[in-house]
Amino acid sequence: MSRVLIIEDEQHLAQGLRFNLEAEGYDVEIAGDGEKALKLLLPAASDKAQFDAVVLDVMLPGKDGFAVASELRRAGQFVPILMLTARGRPEDILKGFEAGADDYLPKPFELAILIARLHGLLRRRDWFQKSRARDNQELTFAGKTLAFDALELRTGDRTVRLTQMEAEVLRYLIQHAGSVVSRKALLEDVWGLREDTDTRAIDNFVVRLRRYLEDDPSQPQHLLTVRGVGYRFVAEPEGE
Repeated sequence: MSRVLIIEDEQHLAQGLRFNLEAEGYDVEIAGDGEKALKLLLPAASDKAQFDAVVLDVMLPGKDGFAVASELRRAGQFVPILMLTARGRPEDILKGFEAGADDYLPKPFELAILIARLHGLLRRRDWFQKSRARDNQELTFAGKTLAFDALELRTGDRTVRLTQMEAEVLRYLIQHAGSVVSRKALLEDVWGLREDTDTRAIDNFVVRLRRYLEDDPSQPQHLLTVRGVGYRFVAEPEGE
């Protein structure tokens, strides 16, 4: 039975989600604010709680959903996060992905859609876990190894954990290695957003990926900016 944590301060909505998810066979717990959620998700070593997925509202008292997601990722907690965003604003969606969310759903939403999105996150998590027992899905370049099955980037003795969204963005760029990938393509093919969405959040997202990939993020060699268009991934830069 999968355990799901609902982080939502509107009690009627949280209880309704709990009732329906339990009817689907989930074990559900509720946190009404960010602080309580972090205590449940980042417990003391002697009191380890384990959740398989999180439904996280952006608008929370105290620490908002963005802060909660960011703290979880910084602490090395990579539980799949389905973020609920206000009115489906593109800036909230992209900010959520920057913070570490794996999927999003605008409010108001249909219950069947939320359940389908949650199923999808858990299926992807299970697929990644099962694939570890099979052949690794890895790309090695310039002394670095991207392990898509384990959601990790390994460089020497350093290992960086990736969110599912970070891994999907990198996979897309690598699949188009050597070619220019437009911001429009990233928005539509990876994030599923309209092309008229503000692209500054994508640029910020790429800045974070460079911190993982590049020896000197200020002088990128692998994830290059093509001014006015987008980005180009280069596995083996000239001169290396």
